[in-house]
Amino acid sequence: MSIALLFPGQGSQYAGMLQHLPRTPAAARTYEQARDILSTLEGVPSPLDTADALESTTNAQLALHVAAVVTARALTDDHGLAVDAVAGHSVGAFAAAVVAGVLGLDDALHALQVRGIGMEAACAEGSWTMAALRGLPAPAVQRLLDDVTTRADPLWIANINAPDQIVVSGTRGALDTLRRHAPAAGASALTLLDVTIASHCPLQADTARAVAHALARVTPGEQRLAYFANTTGRRLLHATDKILDDLAQAVRQPVRWYDVVRLMPEVGVTATLQVSPGHVLTALAARENPSMTNVALDDIGITAAVHRARRAAGP
Repeated sequence: MSIALLFPGQGSQYAGMLQHLPRTPAAARTYEQARDILSTLEGVPSPLDTADALESTTNAQLALHVAAVVTARALTDDHGLAVDAVAGHSVGAFAAAVVAGVLGLDDALHALQVRGIGMEAACAEGSWTMAALRGLPAPAVQRLLDDVTTRADPLWIANINAPDQIVVSGTRGALDTLRRHAPAAGASALTLLDVTIASHCPLQADTARAVAHALARVTPGEQRLAYFANTTGRRLLHATDKILDDLAQAVRQPVRWYDVVRLMPEVGVTATLQVSPGHVLTALAARENPSMTNVALDDIGITAAVHRARRAAGP
């Protein structure tokens, strides 16, 4: 009987998001610490969460990380929520690693800047984006991609979020072709995401190497919580090296989120709580595990979220 915190990925950000974080002592301390660290990073604007700033992949990921860690500290330190596991989707995995004790906030923010800059550089040439394809399982999506992709306009599976919800990365031209062919293959919808990069695909191999190099200079802390890996969908315990490898390699491999949420009840998770911002991960968890308690802090507020998670976890 345990609680898992969920940390959202890019796409959940919105202008002004850092002005709506919990106002508790631990949250305030963490936010000030993050601001101090960010002030030492070259090129990071202040404020970080304006609409213009968030158009940058790097800034969006830094802002999401700050929001997630600040919210988690409010839950665990100020509201006394006992958490047993963490799971972060894509960039959210860095916040999960911080809360699990593996990374310090400063090391995570430095590595995330490397990650964001690398992702943008990898997509500097051409026109890249991502899209959510609904209505088909992953094997059928892969067959469809094999049929429509070309060397000039590639497509890759990027996220397996649910049995019939697959995110793909590639060029805008390839996605236009995919849109024309997807209905005949049985897809119900193709929705472009508001991003200008292609992530979780081989295009980001150099980014993965750069992040791995940055993390190799880190002295990891002692892992305190179970961590669910993006690249394998498995639970990692007492495995700091594997967690650091997951953080680096996930940018060039598909995120296996469906495997994560499917595994959770099997290892005793009875409640999930998504930290700010948003509720996308709560919806995915609830769809796969309706018997679990799945709540998003932004939907019901911090006090109610803590109460529901505790009640589900039991004594």
